[in-house]
Amino acid sequence: MNPRKSALAKIADINPAYGDSKKPYDIDSEYGSDSFGLKTMEDYLSKPIYKRLRDTIKQGVPLDPAVADDVAHAMKIWAMNRGATHYTHWFLPLTGASAEKHDSFLDPSPDGGAITRFSGKNLILGEPDASSFPSGGLRSTFEARGYTAWDPTSPAFINRSGGVATLCIPTMFCSYTGEVLDKKTPLLRSIQVLSNQAKRLLRCFGIESEERAVVTLGAEQEYFLVDKNLYMLRPDLMQTGRTLFGAPPEKHQQLEDHYFGSIKPRIISFMHDVDLELWRIGIPAKTRHNEVAPAQFEIAPVFEELNLAIDHNMMIMEVLRRTADRHGLVCLLHEKPFAGINGSGKHNNWSISVGERNLLNPGNNPHENAIFLTVLCAVIKAVDEHSDLLRSATASAGNDHRLGANEAPPAIISIFLGEQLTDIINQIEAGEAKSSKDCKMLKIGVDTLPNLPADATDRNRTSPFAFTGNKFEFRAAGSSQSCASPNIILNTIVAQAFDEISTKLEKLPKDGFRKGLQNILQDIVKKHKRIIFNGDGYKDDWTKEAARRGLLNLRHTPEALKPFIKKENIAIFERYGVFNSEEMKSRYEVFLEEYIKKIQIEASLTLHIAKTIIMPAAIKHLSNLAAAANGSVSAKFGANSTLVKKGKLVSSLIEKLDSECAKLEDLVSKNADSLEKIDAMNGVRKVVDTLEGEVDDVLWPLPKYSEMLFIY
Repeated sequence: MNPRKSALAKIADINPAYGDSKKPYDIDSEYGSDSFGLKTMEDYLSKPIYKRLRDTIKQGVPLDPAVADDVAHAMKIWAMNRGATHYTHWFLPLTGASAEKHDSFLDPSPDGGAITRFSGKNLILGEPDASSFPSGGLRSTFEARGYTAWDPTSPAFINRSGGVATLCIPTMFCSYTGEVLDKKTPLLRSIQVLSNQAKRLLRCFGIESEERAVVTLGAEQEYFLVDKNLYMLRPDLMQTGRTLFGAPPEKHQQLEDHYFGSIKPRIISFMHDVDLELWRIGIPAKTRHNEVAPAQFEIAPVFEELNLAIDHNMMIMEVLRRTADRHGLVCLLHEKPFAGINGSGKHNNWSISVGERNLLNPGNNPHENAIFLTVLCAVIKAVDEHSDLLRSATASAGNDHRLGANEAPPAIISIFLGEQLTDIINQIEAGEAKSSKDCKMLKIGVDTLPNLPADATDRNRTSPFAFTGNKFEFRAAGSSQSCASPNIILNTIVAQAFDEISTKLEKLPKDGFRKGLQNILQDIVKKHKRIIFNGDGYKDDWTKEAARRGLLNLRHTPEALKPFIKKENIAIFERYGVFNSEEMKSRYEVFLEEYIKKIQIEASLTLHIAKTIIMPAAIKHLSNLAAAANGSVSAKFGANSTLVKKGKLVSSLIEKLDSECAKLEDLVSKNADSLEKIDAMNGVRKVVDTLEGEVDDVLWPLPKYSEMLFIY
């Protein structure tokens, strides 16, 4: 029995738990019990300290350094009561993952004993090595010093891994000279800029608010699960996160029977444990279900403040991976782990509120909601003027495989508004919005069921940037990516639009405000309506129409990253203090280098698997065919035409594989252009996938798609 068959036999012996449900869950005592959030702070801090820290978190009041020692001591007592012996400054470097360096609370005493200590300085400031993280030239190897700084707006939490509890303190990360080396710092800057400009815009309408604007995010996370026994036999999955080889199975997603289907016992047990762990650290996981592709699933939390939501999404990905391992599964977060079926995205549901007012809530009569229409036009203007930057934010080697496929929006950025809002936009262009199309009632045709109120607009799964009721859903982000990058850009470009509109509104006389606003919005619509598209983004006709409109189609990461270093784009981020020029250039270098390295790894691994795993199996199969053919002649059956035909086919495929490998090997040795290597990798894959359909199943070494997607 070959290793693949042995792995399948092991899976057959797995017996998922059946029977009674797990013990009742006590939300009051368990939810947030591993999070040092407001509820816990109130229990552990004195009232004056709690109030000052709460004002920083809720109102954006500058943090009083004097509270740090009290908070640190309370945090230490709480964490040790929860089983922690160490703490870490948890931060988000430009690797796309989280990072941590653990220090213990232990402090030796002169008498040979030890005490526990955690000071305000320990809480506020940390010092990891900055030269070993991607910096795009901001740090050299000999310039090692970097700093992490406590972010009090994101609660500290207990991370439980391998039975060990560690206190994790969300922090920012910068270099010794102050350059930003993480994703949190520019995110917080962009939130602050957008908040200031949103409040300024509201003042133009006579609305004063002492509350800061709150940007909210709901991040839907898609992922795949495969059995660990099969995963361990796929070097490509282990090292790149995706399958470099694999013929499509006879059945995959074409029957559309997996989406929202009944969840298998082993998977629901995994999902249950994920939810419990997330709830314990205060992450409001809400939705779980089967996604479109077999072995694909989704989890979505309740909307939260943007900075917190992004920290929580990073934790969700970690909990998914860790919990999967405990269940003998592996969680795949790559955008396209399997060719020919749906990949995974991370739908970025973005909105902005001031106080109780959601600025993207159209209300019952959107045409009469002047603030909503102004914000809507500002977003249209921002996305049209800076669609190149939004595309840059989603550029990666993994996402290149996904964008434009059947389950994801195209690389062309456009906005879906739906029937009702598009009608209002057309009215604004013509002069003034005077009416809103009513929501319709759905008549089911069953007497016992009431008529159902339908939303004012449908949903468009092919749109990269769709209005979905009271928010915009940016669907182009990849499943493995941090949501920080797209939201940094979205916040900044919308803040710029708010700024420019406010500047014009502030100059209007009171008695001419309504007419002046109407003219401003009309001008925006006329200039930027090209970005609005409500049709099918998958059709070839849209690609041609988008080109006619002058919309960009940046299909590959190298070209998609270039807008990040355009002089006019750098000027925008410098103007609002989100990035300086060097920080933007460094990110371009980091992300481009990451792309090149990933393609190089994939190309080298393609060669290794093809030459040392696939080729020997194919040669063994050819040898068996030759032996069988010789045996038939020896037995005086005569030459078997079928065996001869099969032998010639397999022999020719082996020769073709050797030829395609030689082409790829030449490109790898020359460190050729990444796109050339991708084409050559596809050439090798085509031959290998053909061989999979010819080589004896007993000899085939790699777990097949039909096994990985359905056996778990």
